[in-house]
Amino acid sequence: MTDRNRERAAEVIAQEVRGAEPRDVPERLCSAAVRLLPVIGASVSLRGEGMPVPVSASSERAAHLMEMQATLGDGPCLWAAETGAPVFAADLTAGRDASRWPVFAQQAAAAGVRAVYALPLGDRAVCVGTLDLYRDVPGELAADDVRTARLVADVVTVAIMALPRGEDAGRYGDDVWLSPLATGHDGVHQAIGMVMAQRGVHPDEALALLRAHAFAEGRTVTDMAREIVGGTTRFDPD
Repeated sequence: MTDRNRERAAEVIAQEVRGAEPRDVPERLCSAAVRLLPVIGASVSLRGEGMPVPVSASSERAAHLMEMQATLGDGPCLWAAETGAPVFAADLTAGRDASRWPVFAQQAAAAGVRAVYALPLGDRAVCVGTLDLYRDVPGELAADDVRTARLVADVVTVAIMALPRGEDAGRYGDDVWLSPLATGHDGVHQAIGMVMAQRGVHPDEALALLRAHAFAEGRTVTDMAREIVGGTTRFDPD
């Protein structure tokens, strides 16, 4: 990355986060990524037990694709979080990338996304989540764009680690920095517990059932979880 590109990246990031409340920082950094890179959307998710926890997104389409990966339990962001290494799917419409995640690739293409670039927040030793970038045309990122994307991912990692939590968060309200995308995901874990009780199964099987029903109905796992917690949907044995 040239000095000029680095300066521009720093300037855009500074503009986006200036004056932002803690809960707005991840979304502002997603917006910075879209401004700096040839992509149409960006999202951030944290690595969680069994499934990623959505944190922020630059648009409804980016949020939908992030939720879709959580619902399917498959996709570039999960692979990046699992390995701690970048996963670049340059063409979800054909070839190797389309066959690696066939269902997600189909869903992404239907949403107008042809390529996804997932960068770990951290490294192979400690990966706290991913920054996912979405593009409406297939193709590899140029070398300078890859370096810019890595820079943004590094800033997101530092920001996530620095945001208030625990006793510090108490001064602002519990987990005030978490967006509705993340706080709404708490219901998924509650729903998993209810499915476990209703079906007498282990957590992994309960999550698999939740995902399968959500996908079969063309919905996200978060939406399905709300119905289970609300009592409108049950998983009683046949």
